[in-house]
Amino acid sequence: MSHPAFTPHTLDTAPAAARATMAGVHRALGHLPGAVGLMAESPELLNGFLTVNRSYQSCGLTAVEREVVVLTVATRNECHLCVAMHTAILTESGAAPELISALRAGTRLPDGRLEALRCFAQAVLDRQGAVPDAELSAFLAAGYQSRHALDVVLGVGAYTISTFANRLTRASLDPPVAQYAWQPAP
Repeated sequence: MSHPAFTPHTLDTAPAAARATMAGVHRALGHLPGAVGLMAESPELLNGFLTVNRSYQSCGLTAVEREVVVLTVATRNECHLCVAMHTAILTESGAAPELISALRAGTRLPDGRLEALRCFAQAVLDRQGAVPDAELSAFLAAGYQSRHALDVVLGVGAYTISTFANRLTRASLDPPVAQYAWQPAP
């Protein structure tokens, strides 16, 4: 259940500046996620997240690589909603169950290249971007380019917005992702 300080807006109750964005999300997904309704309280936050996320979706990382970054941020920031949503995305895209389980647990990934990406994303988070040369070199040695390092920063930024907003508002899981519920390890 969302925090009582935040209104779970619908298209009818949202601030006018958020309605077109919300309608676009509804058209794209076929439903309006509760988190979008909560973010709509600040149209600038909602529009900002979706704009940054659109940029992230077109960056130089593959779809699976982008999800590795997202789930690294989501588990680190303990956002149960983002973990569930992005587990659903990976599952529906046919990703290996071992990859999904490791991402949800925050443990070593079965694919070495993706593991290098996960470690680099974790280093970006842990070091607030000041990644030591050895960790950047390991990332590049796995076949990534300097552009991809900056793409990771873009993903970290986009999903820091999302995870922090979802946690602040206490956004609930929507029925389509409820089967992917997640809780951080104690």
